Amino acid sequence: MSPLRVAYLVNQYPKVSHSFIRREIAALENMGIQVARFSIRPCRENLPDPADRAEHGRTLALLDRPWSLFTALARTLLTAPAPFLRGLRATFRMGWRSDRGLIPHMAYLLEACRLVGHLRDGQVDHLHAHFATNPAAVAMLCRILGGPPYSFTAHGPDDFDRAPALSLGEKIAGAKFVTSVSAYGRSQLLRWSESQHWDKIHVVPMGLDSAFLEAKAAPIPDTRMLVSIGRLHEQKGQLLLLEAMALLAAQDYPCELLLIGEGPLRPALEAAVERLKLQASVRLAGALAAEAIRGHLLAARVFVLPSFAENLPIVLMEALALERPVIATHIAGIPELVENGACGWLVAPGDVHAIAAAIRDALDTPASRLAAMGSEGARRVRRHHDARHGAARLAEYFRGGNAA
Repeated sequence: MSPLRVAYLVNQYPKVSHSFIRREIAALENMGIQVARFSIRPCRENLPDPADRAEHGRTLALLDRPWSLFTALARTLLTAPAPFLRGLRATFRMGWRSDRGLIPHMAYLLEACRLVGHLRDGQVDHLHAHFATNPAAVAMLCRILGGPPYSFTAHGPDDFDRAPALSLGEKIAGAKFVTSVSAYGRSQLLRWSESQHWDKIHVVPMGLDSAFLEAKAAPIPDTRMLVSIGRLHEQKGQLLLLEAMALLAAQDYPCELLLIGEGPLRPALEAAVERLKLQASVRLAGALAAEAIRGHLLAARVFVLPSFAENLPIVLMEALALERPVIATHIAGIPELVENGACGWLVAPGDVHAIAAAIRDALDTPASRLAAMGSEGARRVRRHHDARHGAARLAEYFRGGNAA
């Protein structure tokens, strides 16, 4: 019996923030499934992690040679004119209702023409896309052009916030199955799809690998250091975290904060650090490799995630797996992992005073109690967020699942 051949499609892969996709692929390959990696756009960002750099060499970007799209278009017109016309109609439907317009969707059709050729040459049995945006659109068009059955993982929050403009219901209808990383995310997919498709929508949690799941516990350090990790963006709430730091400083309650990540908000954060006179207590470290991130988490007393738009972020699992309690906002899928008082603190989103109060509480809590909270968090992660378990569930859906 020949091994199952699956292709993964992501908008830009690999990226620093997509380590969970790399772990998922590795777990599938360890099960004997052959996985081909495709990225719509070439990855241009710095990749500090050696594992991501190695993954970059295994990935084919559909837009690495733009002229090849037109060669693929000509081949599709000659060999599959009727499927192409069906794909063109679907492109117009999605483009007209989209907030991006028709031209980008015509590009998706060209990308699908190129991708379907690679999938056919590689005898791929199934195509899986991550994110319900353009990767899912290209996967759907690829299926219309004669490609293999497809599925996608919707992550949110953008996938849910822009559901009508993304033709999310149509993408779900055409898919073999659809997954979300949390029960909250699944509820949003149910919200934007017709009830006859609900049975193909599943929860497959994101997971960690042995580097986190088998990490040795380290004592809670005698420090006042906080760590926050994430893309530097308004919806991540880092500006509010800086305001909370300033509030604590004004109350003569000093602590230190390390912000790890890159993004468009960095200039505003640097300006806020100066305006709030936090130069001595706040450091922006930029993007770091996984090993460095683990080291900083272990050196911190608590991890802080002040977001007001999430689904269920992987970074919470990483902090808890290393037995560090977390402070997070009570939104979306986060309460499915973090229980207030059990393994961390849940605060109202957008509430600077609530963030500051939780930080004070965490700093005042004895190390023995923090250690117990961290241990409970690690137990929850090992039970529900092992990458091998999620990959095994995906493999079942790849092999069977709901036919479209």
